[in-house]
Amino acid sequence: MSAARSAAGRRRSRGGGHAEEHENHERWMVTYADMLTLLLVLFIVLYAISQVNTSKFSELKSSLASAFKAGQPSVLSGGSGIVGGESAAQQANPNLPVFSPIQPQAAKPSEDQDRQAAQHEVDEFKEIEAAIKSSLHRHGLDGNAEFSIDERGLVVTVVTNELVFSGNSAVLEHEGAVILDAVLPPLRRISNQIQVDGHTNQQNVSTAPYPSGWELSSARASSVVRYLVTHGPIAAGRLSAAGFSDQRPLVPASDPRSITRNRRVDIVVLSQLPAGARSQLPALGRSAGNG
Repeated sequence: MSAARSAAGRRRSRGGGHAEEHENHERWMVTYADMLTLLLVLFIVLYAISQVNTSKFSELKSSLASAFKAGQPSVLSGGSGIVGGESAAQQANPNLPVFSPIQPQAAKPSEDQDRQAAQHEVDEFKEIEAAIKSSLHRHGLDGNAEFSIDERGLVVTVVTNELVFSGNSAVLEHEGAVILDAVLPPLRRISNQIQVDGHTNQQNVSTAPYPSGWELSSARASSVVRYLVTHGPIAAGRLSAAGFSDQRPLVPASDPRSITRNRRVDIVVLSQLPAGARSQLPALGRSAGNG
């Protein structure tokens, strides 16, 4: 009986039993193959999208333009192309005009150019100075005007002694008008703007009937401007007047000459140069021999 059960057990073991599962050591190859497949697909897609079909792109651009109201520029027309830096519209239509980038503004003149321009203007100022001196000489008025060149331009200084304005007065005297008549002719022949500056001395005296030296100096400058307009005739648009009271003295108050030297009217022939070139005028003027 036991022998029969042993034989039956051996038959069940051979026919219906499950053998132990065998371990698979090559499963990593499946994952590796999947990864290579995905990489291949990736590179194929990248290659495919790098090829621009210009005709298809043109059709797409036209359809989008129509969708966003016909006649208006497409939202894609300003984009940058993938190849060569060209826009997609230019790739689609090579006949479209190509606009060059805006060029930067021309560089400022060099220092040498500024110096040449300043030297040319100084030469013109010296010619004006010589003409005024010659005119003063013909009228017997030598020494009634002094000349200098600063960053503003040519400065013609008329000392406002009793021959020009009487004390605390802005009424131009006859002798002062004669001096201006001698200065006028060269000023008519130029196109420069002209500024007239009034100055008082630094004496602590009354300026009545004017409240202060500011009003007195401004009134004297205005009197000269009015004379240049009416007797020049010089266009009023070329002229301006300014008063500086005693704030811009030529010599210190301790100098005995301050009474007459600082009490003056300056007729300034203004420079027509840009600021960079104007800055060179004083040095060039000195080298040209101002006096």
